[in-house]
Amino acid sequence: MEESRERDVALTAARDAGKLIRDNVNQSKRVSTKTSESDLVTDIDKRAEALIRNHILQAFPDHNILGEESVEPGTEGLTHALAETQEARHSWIIDPIDGTTNFVHGFPFFCVSIALAERGELKLGVVYDPIRDEWFVAEKGKGATLNGEPIRVSQEKALSESLLASGFPAVARGRSKKDNGFFDLRREVRNIRTAGSAAMLLAYVAAGRLSGFWEIDLNVWDVAAGVLLVEEAGGRVSDTLGRPYDLSVRHILATNGLIHDHTVNALKKTGTTGFE
Repeated sequence: MEESRERDVALTAARDAGKLIRDNVNQSKRVSTKTSESDLVTDIDKRAEALIRNHILQAFPDHNILGEESVEPGTEGLTHALAETQEARHSWIIDPIDGTTNFVHGFPFFCVSIALAERGELKLGVVYDPIRDEWFVAEKGKGATLNGEPIRVSQEKALSESLLASGFPAVARGRSKKDNGFFDLRREVRNIRTAGSAAMLLAYVAAGRLSGFWEIDLNVWDVAAGVLLVEEAGGRVSDTLGRPYDLSVRHILATNGLIHDHTVNALKKTGTTGFE
């Protein structure tokens, strides 16, 4: 079946990219910046994306591919690439290393993220952690798994009992009003974690390790696979104002569903939606 073949290609591509990343995590890397000093890219990012592209195009030469390292930095490049992705019959959305800054510093929290969408609707998501050898896989309507075992979101119903996660956008140095809101929100929940990989944190929401995750100014390749994981594990995904998710959403909220509306209200109250 075509769906089985797509899944196999995604898993093979993620496995080979993961091996490349794992083999080079403690090696010297050629590092350059994109939009800021905290928005990094390495030679391994580029090699891993090329490897994934090769796997996909060998199997599906007519499929569209949206990869982080193939999009020109800036709003114009992203808008054009996203329009093509939403219109394409089949479009792969890949982040060869989600958590590049962690990878550069040897902080072991990064992953390969591969998603497949049909005319803008997510149907397959794979997040592979090559350090822990953890495979998070979701298929539309078939649930989500971790290393082949079904996973479900957590069951916290109150923010005061919830562990949330977030991240800071790759912007110029200096504290903003949004940063202050982050610390205001800390008072509403059990605690907040930041770890530098949106795809991994979304996978952790799907696996019940986190109650929820939000972040502003993300790109579609950061979250596409993780979004499907959360939804297929029984959670809920929206923008930070609570509106339905689509591939154009950049200010994202994903939770176990039980705390979703409470979290939206808390984000609005503390000024951390990104829409202020």
